[in-house]
Amino acid sequence: MSTTFPLHTESFMLLDSGCLTNSDYFLPFALTDVLTTFSGMQHQPIIHFWQLDQAMILGMKDTRVPHLKEGITSLQENDYSVVVRNAGGLGVIADSGILNVSLILPNNSEHKLSIDAAYELMWAWLRQSFPEKEIDAFEITTSYCPGTYDLSIDGQKFAGIAQRRVKDGISVMIYISVNGNQLARGEVVRDFYLAGLQEQFGENGYPPVDPAVMANLETLIETPLTIDAVKTRLIEALPQQFEKSIDPNLTEPIITSEWFQTNLTVQLEKMAQRNALIKGEIV
Repeated sequence: MSTTFPLHTESFMLLDSGCLTNSDYFLPFALTDVLTTFSGMQHQPIIHFWQLDQAMILGMKDTRVPHLKEGITSLQENDYSVVVRNAGGLGVIADSGILNVSLILPNNSEHKLSIDAAYELMWAWLRQSFPEKEIDAFEITTSYCPGTYDLSIDGQKFAGIAQRRVKDGISVMIYISVNGNQLARGEVVRDFYLAGLQEQFGENGYPPVDPAVMANLETLIETPLTIDAVKTRLIEALPQQFEKSIDPNLTEPIITSEWFQTNLTVQLEKMAQRNALIKGEIV
């Protein structure tokens, strides 16, 4: 089943932020809000690719574990940095083998997407891009950051979807475990919750993480994959899925505009304030 979505403009804008290091960890989260606002204002569909080199991205709920300092110490001992994102929910791992993709769309009164419809759109795009195996969407309860639209193949999760709505725009965000040591990623998250929750592990809405229930996409489709190969597949599927393709000339004038840079500065400051919550817990 293919779900298409008629969009206002003729083409997608593509922003590829590459793999960011510690000094730029706030950037993709700030960009999400600016790009989503811009999409709603200008009816411009946008694709944003980004990675962090080695971090656990905490949701606001994660910052409320009873033993946060111990949880963060566990992450540091596993050589992971920490960043708190500008959305609720639970934590995920980001590293050079994981691709984060935001599908950013206008969501005004003429093109209103329900929460489920937005998730279905991302799921359909992934199915279009990776037709080798059947991709299912249901909650893998013992994965990290479990949700109704966990994407899995043969019962093993390789991606999770979230969404963020800002004014008249919507960002549907997915992380895709492409390659690397997925079992170790799961162990890092499990260790965080074991240290942060202790005797309450697996309680109060925090997942009882079992690293074995997740795997990389390349393993599940039995095809070696690079991050660039996944980007290429997603871009090549855009015309079939959305009846639009990438216009490479859109990006530069938008991201260098005064409006964009001013709003990006504001959102970066908000991320800094949000992450001040955990500064006292980081050694």
